[in-house]
Amino acid sequence: MTANKQDSATPHYDALCAAFKQIHHFQHLQALGDWDQATMMPSGGSQGRGEAMAELALHIHTLKTAPGLVDGLAAAGEEALTASQKANLREMRYHTLQATALPGELVQQKTALTYACEHAWRQQRKDNDWQGFRPNLEKVIALVREEAQILGEVQGLSPYDALLNKFEPGCQTAALDKVFGELRTWLPEMIQQVQAKQQSWPLAPVPHSKASAQQALNLDVMKLLGFDFNQGRLDTSSHPFSGGVPGDVRITTRYDEADFATSLYSTIHEVGHARYEQGLPIDWRGQPVGLARSMALHESQSLFFEMQLARSPAMIALLTEKINHHLGSQLTQESLIHLVQRVTPGLIRVDADEVTYPCHIMLRYEVEKGLIDKSLQVADLPEFWDNQMQSLLGLSTRGDDRNGCMQDIHWPVGELGYFPSYSLGAMYAAQFKASMVKALGDIDSLIEQGNITQVMDWLNQNIWSQGSLLTTDELVTQVTGEVLNPVHFKRHLEQRYLS
Repeated sequence: MTANKQDSATPHYDALCAAFKQIHHFQHLQALGDWDQATMMPSGGSQGRGEAMAELALHIHTLKTAPGLVDGLAAAGEEALTASQKANLREMRYHTLQATALPGELVQQKTALTYACEHAWRQQRKDNDWQGFRPNLEKVIALVREEAQILGEVQGLSPYDALLNKFEPGCQTAALDKVFGELRTWLPEMIQQVQAKQQSWPLAPVPHSKASAQQALNLDVMKLLGFDFNQGRLDTSSHPFSGGVPGDVRITTRYDEADFATSLYSTIHEVGHARYEQGLPIDWRGQPVGLARSMALHESQSLFFEMQLARSPAMIALLTEKINHHLGSQLTQESLIHLVQRVTPGLIRVDADEVTYPCHIMLRYEVEKGLIDKSLQVADLPEFWDNQMQSLLGLSTRGDDRNGCMQDIHWPVGELGYFPSYSLGAMYAAQFKASMVKALGDIDSLIEQGNITQVMDWLNQNIWSQGSLLTTDELVTQVTGEVLNPVHFKRHLEQRYLS
């Protein structure tokens, strides 16, 4: 039975479904408010929008913490539920716990404060204005520390583990320390090996192109990748993102006339997020079990599209043809490979190649742990960042905070605990591809034969349509035969860059 059907034998469960459907409707409007702020809203609307969104956040929080909802969870557990309904109830408990632990005043205060901080950050980053940004971030971090402390006490977790649990249920610092510790043992050497191998590569020509031509290219590639324009759209923002809700997915990109690849590949990345959202089970739309499994699983899909798929030889052949058509260029496939597979340590995370990318995440992971346990203060962030960048990638950001600790939107909006999902997602993406190859054969051959739909169907059947019916470990084991195994990521990098 789906969540949309009534069953008199499960009145408490049915009431919960109705309540969560109502919450979903308000979250739909909340998501569109976030999208509009980043894409369409005039700068003068910031204060009013922040107040309105804070009020909406408080209302959603009130709905999530209603006494009847909390009481209904226990009663529904005694009813005769199907396996899918039990999974939905499990997710309801998780989301309710996340909400009931926090006082409404804190939720409202954080929403208003992060809206203000994020709005100011957009200009402050452009101006490299660390001194202007710092007091705003300090206020945000103070609230996030309070949030983490409360969530940790309720769930029996450390404060930072409680933040991780918001985005990646069950993920804890001990496991991440092990994963990132292993990465540090072989990744720096691999970066040097790949750079040495690529020394003979000529610099690939990067055609200058108008934003309008790049947009046309992006829309064409989105169509190739199966993006449903009846359920989504592409817009422009200062930081690429995917938002909205299933059925109304909003993705954004940004344009640089001197570097079309940044826009193209960020768009492909966001299409991966969007296809996941568009593929979630329709029968469970509006219910917690109908949501994406976790942020690491979400990132696995965006990184599968951006890294595993769009940097493969077969896809590069298709992309080269489209690039030359829309931009009026004469790129060769080899030139595009040299452009998008070149490993070069850089300052900007979203522009990083897939070999150096984990270094950016390890840096942010260490920052977040320090900020939450107070071993690192916001005032010390630029110096700590510079030291870590020099250690991991041999680069300095001293005096260049706009390309250092101010570059990401996550901290201005109070999202700490999110960054590890990116590297976990890259590892899941490699693991999924290994299983896909076992099931379908060589992926490049399929794409060369025009069978990209077969790749999408595999992702839809195995991942997208599953929503949150299974836990992360259950889903990954069902698809690949094992839980997360970082060895697949290392093998992927070795095969692509060192073979």
